[in-house]
Amino acid sequence: MARGKYQEWLTDEGLLKLQGWARDGLTDEQIAYNIGIRRPTLYDWEKKYSDISDALKKGKEVVDRKVENSLFKRATGYKTTEHQYKVVTLDDDVLWARRRKVQNEFKLNHPEATDDEIKAYAIENVPTRERIELFQTEKTVPPDTTAAIFWLKNRKPDVWRDRKETQLSGSLETNSRPLEKIDDKKLSELERKLTGDEGT
Repeated sequence: MARGKYQEWLTDEGLLKLQGWARDGLTDEQIAYNIGIRRPTLYDWEKKYSDISDALKKGKEVVDRKVENSLFKRATGYKTTEHQYKVVTLDDDVLWARRRKVQNEFKLNHPEATDDEIKAYAIENVPTRERIELFQTEKTVPPDTTAAIFWLKNRKPDVWRDRKETQLSGSLETNSRPLEKIDDKKLSELERKLTGDEGT
């Protein structure tokens, strides 16, 4: 079937791909590109085929929920555990014991292997260094006021939105005929200035 045809995307596999792309946070334009169509065509498909529309909505809901949960967590504060690690070189006795164990397992699974192959396998697959945890720290992350404000402005806009109130006082008058109150002498003077005939 040709790439970009809607039938391909109505299959279980196609719908799963669409849902996955939406869950990964791809925009409609990026999803359309992956399908091999233009964005308006994707919109047409969403209108015509509820399965495609539902798959995209389901995928986006998951991402939206993750973002909402993260925003809520930032707005209210949370606790986290930090781990501190250190990379150390293994003691010779420990390294020998681990390599010996790997050699024995390899020998059982590969009885035809030579001693050199077994040793080489153990050297290659047993690291000489390892990461050890030094300590854990329980950390409290305080609420983020910016996240809290954003949350409240969107959840309770009537209470938390930015209010811009403008008050006008006095009266506003306009003069639609500004030259009406100018006498003839001043009017003649203005006319001469405009025409550049000031010397006469």
